[in-house]
Amino acid sequence: MLFKNFFDYLIKERNYSDNTVKAYKKDLNTFSNFCISELKKNDIRDIDYTVIRNWIVNLSESKLSPLTINRKISALSRYYDFLIKIDEINESPLKNHKRLKVQPKIIIPFTEEEVYNVIDVFDDDFEGKRNMLMVEMLYSTGIRRDELINIKIDDIFMDEDLIKVRGKRNKERLVPLITSLKKSIHKYLIFRDQLNSSSKNLFLTSKGLKIGPSLVYRVVKKYFSKVSTKVKRSPHVLRHSFASHLLNNGADINSIKEILGHSSLASTQIYTKIKLPKIISDYQKNHPREIKKE
Repeated sequence: MLFKNFFDYLIKERNYSDNTVKAYKKDLNTFSNFCISELKKNDIRDIDYTVIRNWIVNLSESKLSPLTINRKISALSRYYDFLIKIDEINESPLKNHKRLKVQPKIIIPFTEEEVYNVIDVFDDDFEGKRNMLMVEMLYSTGIRRDELINIKIDDIFMDEDLIKVRGKRNKERLVPLITSLKKSIHKYLIFRDQLNSSSKNLFLTSKGLKIGPSLVYRVVKKYFSKVSTKVKRSPHVLRHSFASHLLNNGADINSIKEILGHSSLASTQIYTKIKLPKIISDYQKNHPREIKKE
């Protein structure tokens, strides 16, 4: 099999992230092991759609969600597309495959009040300033967790009110910096400089090392647990809150699309489907029972 060639292709030619490649490796190995154990087939280049359909059934019986199954099939599809590209096969066994229907996830954004309350609970030390800046930057810019982790000092252009972000497949974009965020960056850098670290990354651990994804998740969950009863409290909810709050306050959806780094407007339009603060406010202001009570 040509897995290694495929992974090299994803990294060197398609600029896929390490996390995506790791996920593809896991998914392809899972399918390969299924073919070996269930069908005694050692080469997944030589299979038909029946085999893949049996795998899908097996995954479903393992209680995996349609979203997870679709992701695994997507990895397999990319592999077959690669094999066609290098003339190893003539057509993909997945050419007529239809994705499983996925129930859209409803992500409840934090309220503006919850975000403001969180900003007031951080300690006045290195970790406190760092954690506050992480939360404030996620909310003020709408960037992804991995984008936050990989920001370098040189990516921040204070005079131009911009920050350079590396998104999916290493695509770069410029994101505006608001005044309050610039002030928080300045305060954090005073503490960061005391670490005397040679790292170029903006966000560091107390030992001067680059932070990891789990740290960002823990910080968001820890501090929002103090002010919010929402079930999901993650960096992605902050990204969702950023977009939802801008839309609720009249921002142009195309501007939000560019800031978020979406390749199509369809990805941004999911944020127009839930405008809870405005919906609740309109409901309370205009429902006859509420009016009569006032």
